[in-house]
Parts: sequence; structure tokens; C-alpha cells
Amino acid sequence: MTLAEMKQASQCRVLTAGVGAAEIQSRLYALGLFPGVRVEVLRFAPAGDPIQVRVGATLLSIRKQEATLIEVEAF
Repeated sequence: MTLAEMKQASQCRVLTAGVGAAEIQSRLYALGLFPGVRVEVLRFAPAGDPIQVRVGATLLSIRKQEATLIEVEAF
């Protein structure tokens, strides 16, 4: 399952992030989205893009296109 497929107000753990796209993977890791990290999906923009997530104490807005590159497992 990818981060883009998660429902609003759900929690998950990152399995992989940006595999096969080194530039995007580097950016995601810099934002704190790397394997093992717990993510809470807060809300989707009215058009569905971007997605607002909480990683630790940080709020991030992730484009749906990038969220499809983040493999997660739901709690």
C-alpha cells in the first residue's frame, strides 16, 4: 500500500521511500520520511493533492505523485 492510498486520520509506518528515484528519495529522507518512521495522515486538500501528514512533531505537505512512491503498512 502507498501513502497516497491511505485514508484521512489513519496511521502507518514507512517501509520504503522513493526507491528507484534517487533525487526524490534524498528529498523524502531529508524531510524525515524514511523506513521505520511512523506517519499520521491528517487531511487531503479539496482536490486531493497535496496530502498533509505528521511525522513526529513535524507537519508536511506531500504531493500525491510523491506519496505514490512511499510504501507503507497501516496500523
